[in-house]
Amino acid sequence: MVVTEHSISHIEIPAANPNEAGTFYHDVFDWQTATNQEHNYVKFQAAGGLGGGFAGPGEPTYKPDRLMVYIQTDDIDTTLAKIEAHGGKTVLPKTEIPHVGWWAIFSDPAGNHLGLFIRRSEK
Repeated sequence: MVVTEHSISHIEIPAANPNEAGTFYHDVFDWQTATNQEHNYVKFQAAGGLGGGFAGPGEPTYKPDRLMVYIQTDDIDTTLAKIEAHGGKTVLPKTEIPHVGWWAIFSDPAGNHLGLFIRRSEK
């Protein structure tokens, strides 16, 4: 069995206009941006660093004042059970992203929302 290191795998930056946000971060920080046409989702990749995307008003994670951090896992259901056993709550259960993988949202005991993510090729 492969054990995930539970590293941060993805960050979402809320943006009323994801394309404008992508242009801003490209122009200021030279991040590479691209739009995933299938999901209409603007992604970014920082040179030598983490990548992520811009969550627009149509995204379920969109909240103007909240960054969303996703933690890599090898088993979302088991991880959510462990979170709940330690005082956290499932906000959004395991949900498929077609052709990409699965994700879920949880809140920690302090009320912070974070995500879990697993790529399709991993499980």
